[in-house]
Amino acid sequence: MSQTSVLFDVAGPRTRARHRVYTVISLVVILGLAALLVLRMADRGQFAYDLWEPFLTPEYIQALLVDGLLQTLKMAFFSVILAVVFGTIFGVGKLSDHASVRWVCWSVVEFFRAVPVLMLMIFLYFSYGAGPGGLDAFWCVVIALTLYNGSVLAEVFRAGILAVPRGQSEAAYAIGMRKTQVMTQILLPQAVKIMLPAIISQCVVALKDTSLGYAITAPGLTFVGKQIYTDFQNQLQTVIVVASLYVSVNLVLTWIATWVQRKFVGEKKILEVSMVAETEVGAGLAPGAR
Repeated sequence: MSQTSVLFDVAGPRTRARHRVYTVISLVVILGLAALLVLRMADRGQFAYDLWEPFLTPEYIQALLVDGLLQTLKMAFFSVILAVVFGTIFGVGKLSDHASVRWVCWSVVEFFRAVPVLMLMIFLYFSYGAGPGGLDAFWCVVIALTLYNGSVLAEVFRAGILAVPRGQSEAAYAIGMRKTQVMTQILLPQAVKIMLPAIISQCVVALKDTSLGYAITAPGLTFVGKQIYTDFQNQLQTVIVVASLYVSVNLVLTWIATWVQRKFVGEKKILEVSMVAETEVGAGLAPGAR
């Protein structure tokens, strides 16, 4: 029996028909709410040309795409790259045979996973960034996102390694390989395919969280948007445009994640990682308990 059939039954004809009805009802409700929103905006004069003019002006379009979207993508890129390195080190550290290393890694991961990202950005900025010669707000955002997303990825890496069949490592130890060789040559290469969709999904989280950088005047879409609605008093229009840019980029990343999942990773492996991570994190198991 497959793993999926243990967790849930395959939907029958009646269930599929019922799901189609639910889908149609949901679409009708969503379209109705969207139409109601458009009518309410029209009644309040929110479609006036003066309110939308900045988004038709080349100067402001360039500001949104270059100073806004490009800087946002750069912050997300650096954050994800550093978070992968952070997650690899601390994820492997949580599997260490040495209790001191294991507990230090566990403490660091749990601490930064629990601290809100916005508070971490503000702390870094006012501790190391404010004033002349301080750390740039751009890097305060990158460091904060690295610490948070790296802590999440540490759990993903740990779960991915644990999802590799135990016989793989036992066979490697049987032929005399050291633990470092087993980890780098046997476990990690197999775990990478399992972890790819989760890593790319975390890219979406990192990208969205860059929007919090406006609180410390970091460059990005929300910072440029704040400047626009301050000048034109068109908060609603600015939010709609900025949100549309975020949604568009996130849809592209989601498409990439889906493509990677179908091409490189089987559904069963992804399910195993999710089950290991959710079970152990939810139960609050100590590091290396398994």
